[in-house]
Amino acid sequence: MISSVSSDIIEKWLSAWALSRELPLPAKFLSGYKVDVGYEQQKTRYVFAALNEDFIRLSETINIPWVFLKVCASAEEVQSSIPGKWTIQPQAYMMSCNAPMDIPKVSLPDGYETVFYSYNETTVVKIISESGELASIGRVVIVDDLAVYDRISTEEQHQRKGLATFLMIELEQVALSKNIYRNFLVATAQGKLLYQSLGWKVYSPYTSAVITF
Repeated sequence: MISSVSSDIIEKWLSAWALSRELPLPAKFLSGYKVDVGYEQQKTRYVFAALNEDFIRLSETINIPWVFLKVCASAEEVQSSIPGKWTIQPQAYMMSCNAPMDIPKVSLPDGYETVFYSYNETTVVKIISESGELASIGRVVIVDDLAVYDRISTEEQHQRKGLATFLMIELEQVALSKNIYRNFLVATAQGKLLYQSLGWKVYSPYTSAVITF
């Protein structure tokens, strides 16, 4: 884990997040960034590389629900630094990996096929079962020299078949085909274990807070 988070990395990751969702690109806001999301339960998100005075003052100023504050810090640090009106979300982790990943050679199990399509700078990989059901899906977004992996999931009934590992291989091949060797993502606590097994390392804890009332 690094001692300080690069603002450049945060901007590229957040740009990829917005491109993946076809939202406006982030705008600079004080020492962080702002994205106008426009969802019913996520109106705006503010992202900061550090738990600093800008972040704390913003937390004291906002009083409306469904505005998210996000920062590269632990949940405990955030909880103790901002007002009690904020609900702290489960701990997440920013993770990085320099290709090639540490992935064993695996094959797609019988009864599945892969589907690819692209938009913006985003490539989507789907794994579909023989019944036409979505089994696993993920995206990789290329921003400058960074490949950002986003919204990776496997349906519960298709888990423990190696689909997530195969999906990561396919996503990595997209990045490598564009000569991109720097990889980045945000993982849940559960997802972190999978990515660590593939050679990823924790870059920074990542914590979100929101007012829900």
